Amino acid sequence: MAEKEAEMSALEGTESASLDRAAAEAGESPAAEARTMDPPVSRAELDQLQAEYEQLKKERDGLIDRLARLQADFENARKRVEKEKADFRDYATGSVVEQFLPVLDNFELALKSTGTTEQLKAGVELIVKQMEEILRGLQVQPVKTVGEEFDPRHHEAMGSVEREDLPDQHVAEEVRRGYRLREKLLRPALVRVVSNPKQKSE
Repeated sequence: MAEKEAEMSALEGTESASLDRAAAEAGESPAAEARTMDPPVSRAELDQLQAEYEQLKKERDGLIDRLARLQADFENARKRVEKEKADFRDYATGSVVEQFLPVLDNFELALKSTGTTEQLKAGVELIVKQMEEILRGLQVQPVKTVGEEFDPRHHEAMGSVEREDLPDQHVAEEVRRGYRLREKLLRPALVRVVSNPKQKSE
């Protein structure tokens, strides 16, 4: 009787092992199946997750709205700066032009004049002096030329003149006056440069 019970127990063990092996081959062990099943989510947890989602959504919408406002503020600031620059440019131009209007008036009077050539020349000389005064007021100065050493930063050579009374490579003649605004060169002076044969031979 004991032998029969032992045989039954061995048979049950073999069947159980065979079932476990078959399940393992199919990839469905009872223990693995139990591990892969998610535990049920409670209503309280669902409500908490929903609340967190709503909060994140609210924060996202707030950030998007803030970004849109910042972009609008930046665009408005850019337009304001451009307008201020244009206004300043117009003001500066108008201020300079206003100073030259009396000069234009005097030129028109000179053209209508019926005086002699000498009188007309004297009038034009006065207008030139008037223009020079305005330029000085704007801190525009003529570039020094005749007698100065030739400087390619301020002078543009139009040719050379052979002279013995001036040092070599100095300015002999001014063809067209140059101007500078403070330290900035507006245009170079067009000059002829001394070529002194005595200094070259020495």
